[in-house]
Amino acid sequence: MLVKTYGSAVYGVNALTITIEVNISAGNKYYMVGLPDNAVKESLQRVESAIHAAGYRMPRQKIVVNFAPADIRKEGSAYDLPIAICILAASGQLPADELEDYFIMGELSLDGNIQPIKGALPIAIQAQQEGMKGFILPSQNVREAAIVDGISAYGVENLAQVISFFNKQETLIPVKVNTHEEFLKNISNYEHDFADVKGQENIKRALEIAAAGGHNVILIGPPGAGKTMLAKRLPTILPPLNLNEALKTTKIHSVAGKLSATDALMTVRPYRSPHHTISDVALVGGGISPQPGEISLAHNGVLFLDELPEFKRTVLEVMRQPLEDRQVSISRARFSVEYPASFMLVASMNPCPCGFFNHPEKECVCAPGVVQKYLSKISGPLLDRIDLHVEVTPVDFSELSSSHDAEKSEIIRERVIGARAVQDHRFAANENLHYNAQMSPKMVRMVCAISNEGVALLKTAMEKLGLSARAYDRILKVARTIADLDDQKNIELEHLAEAINYRSLDRSGWAG
Repeated sequence: MLVKTYGSAVYGVNALTITIEVNISAGNKYYMVGLPDNAVKESLQRVESAIHAAGYRMPRQKIVVNFAPADIRKEGSAYDLPIAICILAASGQLPADELEDYFIMGELSLDGNIQPIKGALPIAIQAQQEGMKGFILPSQNVREAAIVDGISAYGVENLAQVISFFNKQETLIPVKVNTHEEFLKNISNYEHDFADVKGQENIKRALEIAAAGGHNVILIGPPGAGKTMLAKRLPTILPPLNLNEALKTTKIHSVAGKLSATDALMTVRPYRSPHHTISDVALVGGGISPQPGEISLAHNGVLFLDELPEFKRTVLEVMRQPLEDRQVSISRARFSVEYPASFMLVASMNPCPCGFFNHPEKECVCAPGVVQKYLSKISGPLLDRIDLHVEVTPVDFSELSSSHDAEKSEIIRERVIGARAVQDHRFAANENLHYNAQMSPKMVRMVCAISNEGVALLKTAMEKLGLSARAYDRILKVARTIADLDDQKNIELEHLAEAINYRSLDRSGWAG
């Protein structure tokens, strides 16, 4: 007897419908076709043990399992549950009349319990687009699938529950999630706050500019100056995610299996801080079974690279294209996938190996030329893509022990939201452009017009600092953001001067 049901395979951040067909006929062998990988092929032992644990029998006949389309590789253990259900239906132990109305996904344990899967959200979206009646999946993933309107998401704990459902012996209650309520519940629930930071007002100003325009920033300073502490608080002053951004961000984390059982929707901007030993594949994504990398997990949020020169040169260089295009394309001989990667890069570094170059009190003990060699670990093209270079100085004792209350993140965020509103109005005609850092060179010429005095100031700075054409564009973008924060229509000289001041690493003689 031939029966079929439906599942899904995730490629990139989207899902593709997979038809699971099982035919039982005379014979005694088990065949699996349709380009299954080893994890799928090993399902026979899990399926057989789970069926026995549920109190049913495994047929001792010829069983053929086919996955269509047959020319696309099927990976992972999430096909265990649909295979088991189809085998039971094909052997007459389960009615098959409703199987084609559902997407069914889940990994089986030997005792019949169902383990979580990756990519439940994009699979639920695909099920809804296919017009399915429902999506049966592990209870640990049901909340992320339930945010999709127009599809009933049924969370199940074990194989026996699914069998009882199709035998009409048990009714499964679809999980309902109020997307709007879920979105608003924790939209500003941050652990950190800029009110905790004593002093460092100039650094807070730089991070406010970075947040307002979506600019990349690098913090240079000695150990203990507060670089990591400041970076952790940057997401708290970014505008809250809108519902569309929250769904796209949740989709990526769903594919990567990073959502907990209690999560339905990501409501705060992600903050990712990978260790400096990370590989280039782990950073940008890919691998044998392609997965999103750290830059995609930081989509719509912040990627923090602590001690930037300690990262391998190849790792840093692979970020150059995603920083420009805001997406990463993974191309291999058999497949090509794209992951979104619109993130704010925040990096920190010591100015030299000992950490005390340019320190106001402590003396640098590095040998001559060592500072320049240390800085040269970061390529010029990568530095060009970082808009703000900010020197972080240690906080003196009087500021550290002060009882004066610092400005809270929510107050800074209001100013940032105001500047972003100006940019939303400016770029309303371009749906792929949302803030100043995303402007193309052509758009920069249109939006960032400066006076003759400004041109003269910028010319002098370019000649003295030896800036590249890309750095020229970065200065104009930052100046435009500063003007937006001041609610000024035109870029004034003070805006331009402040933007030029944020090119510390371009200054000749900075490294001695």
